Amino acid sequence: YHAGRNHFSNWSLARTEFALAERIRPVRVSEFETTEELRSYLIDAFSRIRSDAQQGLVADFSRLEFGETSGFARIGGGSMGGKGRGLGFIHAYLPRSGFEQRFEGTRIFIPPSAVIGTDVFEEFMERNRLSDLALSDAADEKIARSFVRARLPKAVIEDLRVFLERIDYPIAVRSSSLLEDSHDRPFAGIYETYMLANRGEDPKERLRALCTAVKLVYASTFFRNAKGYLQSTQHRMEEERMAVVLQKLVGHDHGGFFYPDVAGVARSYNHYPVLGVRAEDGIALVALGFGKTVVDGERCVRFSPGNPRNLPQFSTTEEIQENAQRKFYALDLSRGGVRSLAGKDGSLVPLGLDAAEEHGTLAPVGSVYSRDNDAVYDGLSRQGTRLVTFAPILKGGSFPLAEILSTLLELGNRAMGCPVEIEFAINLAHRAGDEAEFGFLQIRPMTIEASSADIDDMLRRADPSTILCESALALGRGRIRDVRNVVYVKPESFDRAATNEIAGEIEEANAILSREGEGYLLIGPGRWGTSDPWLGIPVLWHQISAARTIVETDLEDVPVTPSEGTHFFQNLTSFGIGYFHVNRRDRSGSVDHSWLDRQPAAREWTHLRHVRLGTPIEIWVDGRSRRGLIFRESPFPG
Repeated sequence: YHAGRNHFSNWSLARTEFALAERIRPVRVSEFETTEELRSYLIDAFSRIRSDAQQGLVADFSRLEFGETSGFARIGGGSMGGKGRGLGFIHAYLPRSGFEQRFEGTRIFIPPSAVIGTDVFEEFMERNRLSDLALSDAADEKIARSFVRARLPKAVIEDLRVFLERIDYPIAVRSSSLLEDSHDRPFAGIYETYMLANRGEDPKERLRALCTAVKLVYASTFFRNAKGYLQSTQHRMEEERMAVVLQKLVGHDHGGFFYPDVAGVARSYNHYPVLGVRAEDGIALVALGFGKTVVDGERCVRFSPGNPRNLPQFSTTEEIQENAQRKFYALDLSRGGVRSLAGKDGSLVPLGLDAAEEHGTLAPVGSVYSRDNDAVYDGLSRQGTRLVTFAPILKGGSFPLAEILSTLLELGNRAMGCPVEIEFAINLAHRAGDEAEFGFLQIRPMTIEASSADIDDMLRRADPSTILCESALALGRGRIRDVRNVVYVKPESFDRAATNEIAGEIEEANAILSREGEGYLLIGPGRWGTSDPWLGIPVLWHQISAARTIVETDLEDVPVTPSEGTHFFQNLTSFGIGYFHVNRRDRSGSVDHSWLDRQPAAREWTHLRHVRLGTPIEIWVDGRSRRGLIFRESPFPG
């Protein structure tokens, strides 16, 4: 009755809600099959207006006013940490930029978030007397269990209880330390994130799961990986303070599995511009499902937002099959609570592309390989092997991903005054009339190398016989001259089935050299820091924390793209550690393993060898030209 007579739009006009009235008035009752559908539409319209009204505001959490559409709230006092600061900044900046109006049909937004301030962390540590254990050499699991047994402040528990009463969506519980996402040391991926299904009728269980996740994020401040990272900085462990971000997950429920259509990271500066792409055009890495695929260094699509059709990793059908994503990660909504204590959250599960096709999420990003024709076809209309190539988006233009990323990266550069990296997740519009959603999850500053090395001049003047390693894909900061140790994986005994064992040997070598106060050159096959042990050696940061330069060589049977885009790689670049990618297939680099094998071993393992040299090697890197040279002795004797 009221909708058919425009009473809702008239009521809105009378209260000066002009945008709401303009949205409601053209809609006809006949467009809805049931009264309940009409009611849901009106509730959504009113909720959107409330949400838009709160854009740009970071308010203190209110138990009376907080609701599902609330934008950004703070629980407790103190700092919001690096991640919280970045989100709060972009939350306030985005509405004033006029950015959303440029992309009709796509909603650009910061997912509703609440940040638990650092004062809560300090009170938690002090009241539960956890500092001595946290700063000790105790194992991660022991620290985690002690933190979980401790109690959060009563006022915070009550705020979290109200928070859960007002929301019914899955959430991410993310770290946001004082040092995280800083300009000099981004600390990317060092601390833990836990994803909660936030399902079930028992509110006490939901609250218990959330409190556990918050306490485990606190505990991850003192895990071995974080301590190893901090040792490489000028900061002390006692200085670190942790805030926690509670953020709505972007995605949809597909039969008990929750995930976004697209997730990824984008950087405004590309360290590896190829085939005519400019470094300033940036680089993006995207995947179907959650961004774990990207940040863990698994198969994903890499493209430059300034030139999205240029995909060097997809140059041939063989390379497309080798490099295309074959699985994706989703949140299993049937798994309540936190699945692990000390380590990566186990709530995310890998699914095959057959599941995505059944859910209807593969078609917008998929292609098919036909064995009969040895060809890859965009879309899923043919029989054949399913692949994630993002061709419908990057080539077909079904969604303006490249344009949105280019504009956002430019906005981030201008707002933060430096190159930036962003994380995002997207819900595509699967039906006519639906609105796509681009969730802006995080922004952090990037570290750009300031090299002083002139590699071309070095090549002209140096004795070629002194070159230990050369790379045309290198990144770093000038000249390193105080490294006497080389730790390398023995090529003749390398086994892709033993990469986890090799990672353990590297950790042992790293610990020995760390105690001796020695840095080293690390050389090995495949992608360093990958989560896929078949693509390289799955080391964590603390296992190579004393390395001054790392070299990754291609595998004999599998072409491996560089590690760029992973949290592991972000940390390497932020510390100014030299990075060399050697591809012997196209002769863009080399490593003189025969010379290393002739040197006496200081230590030797099954797969690993440590050589201590009488004179330091010299490492020269020019990140701008992407050229790198390592000399086994001074290239200029005398």
